[in-house]
Amino acid sequence: MRQSEVSKMPEIAEVETVRNTLKRMILNKKIVDVKIIYPKIIESDINDFKKILVGRKFIDIDRIGKWLMFDLGDYYLLSHLRMEGKYFVKNSSEEIVKHEHIIITFEDFTDLRYHDTRKFGRMNLVKKSEIDKVEAIKKQGIEANSKDLNEHYLYEHIHNKKIPIKTLLLDQTIISGLGNIYANEVLFASGINPTRLGCDISLDECKNIVASSIKIINEAIKNGGTTIKSYTSSLGVTGRFQSHLMVHKKEKEPCKKCHTLIENIKIGGRSTYFCPKCQK
Repeated sequence: MRQSEVSKMPEIAEVETVRNTLKRMILNKKIVDVKIIYPKIIESDINDFKKILVGRKFIDIDRIGKWLMFDLGDYYLLSHLRMEGKYFVKNSSEEIVKHEHIIITFEDFTDLRYHDTRKFGRMNLVKKSEIDKVEAIKKQGIEANSKDLNEHYLYEHIHNKKIPIKTLLLDQTIISGLGNIYANEVLFASGINPTRLGCDISLDECKNIVASSIKIINEAIKNGGTTIKSYTSSLGVTGRFQSHLMVHKKEKEPCKKCHTLIENIKIGGRSTYFCPKCQK
């Protein structure tokens, strides 16, 4: 029995790992059937969705921020995993289990199955020629590990905002792909207290944030991400970056730099882990 789980998301490193893993498993296989068990996940017309997919192949998988973009040639299937979305690749003969909402069957009798316990994920079919008109894509900021990300760009977008820097780093219109885990880690690496306001962050501190973001995200991608739980052993991929985390989920543990206990507070409703001594 062959099964792969590309698991709990969705920050840039994890989505990139999902993309790379699925590329090895589902490209250039003809789609012969589509089952839609929970229609609300599909933002396109349901009949059009099925009609356009059947007979085509995924020829590539791209990514913008946390969006997966399954390339069908003249269309993109856009997929955002939100909080709990996962993709499984299974044999078509296997029973459809609870929370598997979208089943895409290939000519080799394998399925790409979208699993989502909270049903927050979304899919949409968009013509390639119209991708720039999609609001969610159009609004994406520069990616968290992009060579185009620099201190001047970040400073320009935050220097007049009386909003905590932690909240600003989670704003996908400023930096695309950063989520709660890596925002916590980036601020620790930069020595910046997450409660400080954007308008109080200097250009030099922006330089530290950018350098830390690029370094941490690239390292996380190299390690298969943090929240990837399991893959089939034939892929040999397991998320390993959790062993590199310095503050996230480390509440009341000693800081690895100064031994002060890590604190956990809420900023904008998000759990925020930091060292009160190292982060000023």
